[in-house]
Amino acid sequence: MMHVDGNRLWDSLMRMAEIGATKGGGNCRLALSNQDKMGRDLFISWASEIGCSIDFDDVGNLIARYPGLNNTLPPIAMGSHLDTQPNGGRFDGVYGVLAGLEVMRTLHDHSFKAERPIEVIAWTNEEGSRFPPAMMGSGVFIGELDLDHTLATTDANGVSVESELERHGYKGKPSLRNHPIAAYIEAHIEQGPILENQDKTIGVVTGVQGIRWYNIEVHGVATHAGPTPMEMRSDALELASHLVLDILAIAKIDGDARATIGEFNISPGSRNVVPDKVSLTVDLRHPNSETLLTMHNQLHELIEQACVKKNGWSAKISDIWYSPPVNFDRNLVDSIRNGANDHNYSYMEIVSGAGHDAVYLSKVSPTSMIFIPCAGGVSHNEAESASKDDVIAGANVLLHAIHKFLTE
Repeated sequence: MMHVDGNRLWDSLMRMAEIGATKGGGNCRLALSNQDKMGRDLFISWASEIGCSIDFDDVGNLIARYPGLNNTLPPIAMGSHLDTQPNGGRFDGVYGVLAGLEVMRTLHDHSFKAERPIEVIAWTNEEGSRFPPAMMGSGVFIGELDLDHTLATTDANGVSVESELERHGYKGKPSLRNHPIAAYIEAHIEQGPILENQDKTIGVVTGVQGIRWYNIEVHGVATHAGPTPMEMRSDALELASHLVLDILAIAKIDGDARATIGEFNISPGSRNVVPDKVSLTVDLRHPNSETLLTMHNQLHELIEQACVKKNGWSAKISDIWYSPPVNFDRNLVDSIRNGANDHNYSYMEIVSGAGHDAVYLSKVSPTSMIFIPCAGGVSHNEAESASKDDVIAGANVLLHAIHKFLTE
């Protein structure tokens, strides 16, 4: 049974972490920045050493292809992303790219030639922290996001995606966008605490939670903080505070549900003025589409009821985004489970609570994911950490799944 070179993989991760290194031990490689280019260039140099061809599609997705005996066959692909959050960690995204590279290196070490080619793809702007939305490259790749709209998207300084692609030489071949892929497997840190808490080495990812996003506005009447008695106020913050607790309680529907209020803004934001407006965002998640719809309906009912509580109060809700739950390919899931068994790694089935490029790929190709633990479940943070042993274990399971697919 083949095994990856764990020291080589770890060294590659640490070398990549030197690019955009932050004082807190993390990384800042914003999408299509100079640091992102440096990271891509390093990956390209490594992939080229083992005979990979390098291409870009027209949204800058970086495709390293290891040739097969019949290169007209659709490739099996691995990957993730090299861009990070502004104060991101050393493993989110980059682990999937470099684990894929290590799988190709190992096959190359063993002079293994598959019938079909193998690809590692570094997707453009998965994080969405510089250019919204997240998972931009994979979304355009499958046709879920419009190419022209994406290219025209600008960052906070008015710099467009297209201008950065052209500046770095990343605007590649339209023909590569949405090219057929036989299967796609993405390795990733869990970004949550479940594997660590259950003392499991491998997460066999069966799917991804559905996600619904909302904007909510609560309106009241601004008045002076001194002269207006409490019982005569229409304080937008008072109504919003009750709504916050009710919204979070929606997640009590079962143990798989999640409800998050990530942004909360008070207007006019003056110490001695009763607020007349509160804006907040809501993120609802669940792996079952029917349950997520029930949560959606409960949220809308809460807002409708809030509007009749008191004269002068009103509330409105806007549906912003919906990403349906994803179920991954059962054969690939079984292969990942078997890989964990064959290597005597402890494992458990798990549903991803975060979105990944694999979500989009699952719409056009058999897809699955492999999770490894991250310390404390911390991610999108300079303190993000994963152990060397777990990094190696995840790559060995990835190698097993890829090898099995290629030899079936």
